[in-house]
Amino acid sequence: MPELPEVETVRRGLEQQTRGMTVAAVEVRLARTIAHPQPAELFCVALQGCSLQHWQRRGKYLLATLTDRTGVSAGTWGVHLRMTGQFLWLPESAEPCRHTRVRFFDPHGNELRYVDIRSFGQMWWVPPDQAPAEVISGLQRLGPEPFSPEFTASHLQQALQGSSRPIKNALLDQRLVAGVGNIYADESLFEAGIRPHTPAGQLKRPQLERLHGALLRILRASIGAGGTTFSDFRDLTGTNGNYGGVAWVYRRGGEPCRRCGTVLRRDKLAGRSSHWCPLCQQ
Repeated sequence: MPELPEVETVRRGLEQQTRGMTVAAVEVRLARTIAHPQPAELFCVALQGCSLQHWQRRGKYLLATLTDRTGVSAGTWGVHLRMTGQFLWLPESAEPCRHTRVRFFDPHGNELRYVDIRSFGQMWWVPPDQAPAEVISGLQRLGPEPFSPEFTASHLQQALQGSSRPIKNALLDQRLVAGVGNIYADESLFEAGIRPHTPAGQLKRPQLERLHGALLRILRASIGAGGTTFSDFRDLTGTNGNYGGVAWVYRRGGEPCRRCGTVLRRDKLAGRSSHWCPLCQQ
């Protein structure tokens, strides 16, 4: 599943390529992609004629502000890519592939195409008189953004106090911090020198400070690299991210640690793979 750096890379691409775009037509090829409104035809009617304005990211959600022909607010377009969703910008419309789920056209025939192999991604239209969280319920369950002032070592200490679940599992909980998933949880725990199995409530303040700093550094590095090459991620041009080639531990179980040479472990925690170094992480 795309995580914060991948979704942020998509957001920046959408902001650059589609800001100010007028949606002349919408074609929904898989109705269940549209979570709201129902039926899917109402989604098409709501977006047709609107202009795309600023794109925002909240956790792993993408949110576009819409205006009508007179510049008045026309609501919000929300997107969650889930596991394999991706947007492609096509200056000249081409025959859609079999995984094409929704197509958006501007008045000049350019196409913004949404492709999703596993078809778990969702889209919402939020009316202008409602807040996005009123319609997109997942937004209500998100914790602070990693780069926000609210996300601190103190926040981690308070939220994890008394918790017996492994710290790796805690980091995947979007209520603790929004946007972090399997890749960057593994990478950040390695950099912080913390084993993924460690009960979250047992971490001391210095460890939490290291983890907080590691999360920010790893996320910034991956955003700068355009995300990772994992999980079928592509940007608007169909290009992979570059972070995966320098990952410390993720998907490297059985290989030597880049720092100490110890064979990396791959364990299952709550059904998810965790990759870690027995020597570097204590």
